[in-house]
Amino acid sequence: MTKAREAAPIALPGEERSLEASLRPQRLSDDEYINQDKVKGQLRILIEAAKVRGDPLEHVALFGPPGVGKTSLAYVIAHELDVPIRVTSGPAIERAADLAAILTNLENGAVLFVDEVHRLPRVVEEVLYPAMEEFHLDIVLGKGPGARTLRLPVPHFTLVGATTRIGRLSAPLRDRFGATYRLDLFKPDALEQVVRRAARILKVEIEPAAAHEIARRARGTPRIANRWLKRVRDYAQVRHDGRVTLPVAREALAALEVDDAGLDAEDRKLLLAITEKFGGGPVGLETLAAALSEDAETIEDVYEPYLLQEGYVQRTQRGRVATERAYRQLGLPAPKNATLWNGEE
Repeated sequence: MTKAREAAPIALPGEERSLEASLRPQRLSDDEYINQDKVKGQLRILIEAAKVRGDPLEHVALFGPPGVGKTSLAYVIAHELDVPIRVTSGPAIERAADLAAILTNLENGAVLFVDEVHRLPRVVEEVLYPAMEEFHLDIVLGKGPGARTLRLPVPHFTLVGATTRIGRLSAPLRDRFGATYRLDLFKPDALEQVVRRAARILKVEIEPAAAHEIARRARGTPRIANRWLKRVRDYAQVRHDGRVTLPVAREALAALEVDDAGLDAEDRKLLLAITEKFGGGPVGLETLAAALSEDAETIEDVYEPYLLQEGYVQRTQRGRVATERAYRQLGLPAPKNATLWNGEE
C-alpha cells in the first residue's frame, strides 16, 4: 500500500512530531478511529463508491470544536483511498499564485487538506472554485483591455476542508463541498479508549482507573486526552517508577492545574472573570476578551465549546453568563438568580 504522505506540516520538535504521527489513526476501523460512528459510516460508503467508480472522492468539509479529530480524519481518508495527502491552512495561502503552486504539484487523486478553510482569502477562493468543480485554474495574465485568461489543468484531487466555524464559510465555497460532516466532543468512555490506545502505542503501563481519570478530565477532546497522557507519563517517569496508577495520575494532573472537572487554569480564569469582574454576567464577548487579554476567537473556538456543553456558561442575547454550576466549581457562593438565566432579564 502507498503510505499517505504529508507535505508542509506544522513545525514540531522532532520527538513530538514523531509522537503525534504515531498516535494518529490510520483507518476508519473502530479500534483505530474511535467515536464519530455516524460520520464513519457515511464516509465508508462515500469512499467505497468512489473506489468502485474509479472517480476522485467528492470534496469533504469537516467542522467541529478544536481537537476532535478533523485533521486525523483527513489522514484517514487519504489512507483509505491509498493516495498521498498535502497539508496546509487557510491563512498560509495568501495569494492565488500560492494556490496554483500547490494544486499543480499534486499527484492525481491526492487529498489536499486545508485547515481553517474559513480563513482563505476571497481572491484565493475565487480561483479555487473552478479547480474544485472542473479541475482547472483560470489565470489572468496582464491588466486592462489587454488582459487574457489562461486555463491551466490541474490533477484531479479531493479537497478536505476543516473549520471550527462552518458559518464563516462563504456560501459559494460551502456549496462546492459534496459532503459535510460535524465532529462532536467525545464522551468519557470513548476518550478512555483513546487513552488506552495511545498508552499501548507509547508503551506506557497504565491502570484502567488511571486511564479513566485522564479521559474524564480531557474535556471531551482526544487531543487533550493524548496531551495529558504524555504529561502524566513524564511525571510518572520522573517522580515515580514509570507506572501510571490512579494516585500518580491525580498527582500529575494536579501539578498541571487540571481540576477534577477537567478545567485548567485558563478555563478557571475565564469563569472567574465572568463571576467576579462582571458579577456573573451578562458580559459581551469583546469585553470579556479585553478583560482577559485574549483573542475573542480563541475564547469562542477553544474555551467556550466545552464550558457551554457542560453548563458552566450560557450565551444570552446580552452576553455570556456564568451558571450556578460554575460558581459551585469555583467554590464561590452563587447568587439566587444564577440558575434563572435564559437569555432574558
